[in-house]
Amino acid sequence: MTAPEENAQAAPPTAGSATVAPRPALETPGTGTPVFEATLYPHRSLGPRGFFILMGFLCAINFGTGLLFWTLGAWPIAGFCGLDVALVYLAFRVSYRSGRVREHIALSREALTLTRVDAKGAADAVTFNPYWVRVLFSEGVDGRTAVALTSHGARIAFGRFLTDDERRELADALRAALAGLR
Repeated sequence: MTAPEENAQAAPPTAGSATVAPRPALETPGTGTPVFEATLYPHRSLGPRGFFILMGFLCAINFGTGLLFWTLGAWPIAGFCGLDVALVYLAFRVSYRSGRVREHIALSREALTLTRVDAKGAADAVTFNPYWVRVLFSEGVDGRTAVALTSHGARIAFGRFLTDDERRELADALRAALAGLR
């Protein structure tokens, strides 16, 4: 995992790379220059090239198997071989769609903004005063962790798709950036 850094100037991550990635510090109107930015996204271990290779392999195997059963007189089996490939393709499409979810955290002297983008592309932003907001990191009995922002009784959990270690690292980096502002 790549730790977010203050005023990071790294390029956006490619598919299958780090889950927490620093982004170029861009000025958002009304919020000032960000001193900390991080974009969080779910990890997908199979990139587009790997997906193409996997689907090609599955098509070849299922076509061969279907053809074999067809020649043996069990022609209905060929349809099920095609159905296998279609269902695997559909499952990957659903998985890749859920992989489009993003959470962007931007901290400036004026505001801490958490922007969530769902799989359909709809964005929802929550803004906190950086002098009042607190980063809560909790660890359950089973070792599972959670990270949230809290201010004036409001609590917003984020980074649910990150691993426990990534949540811990993000909470530490965000706390350090907030402490640097105060």
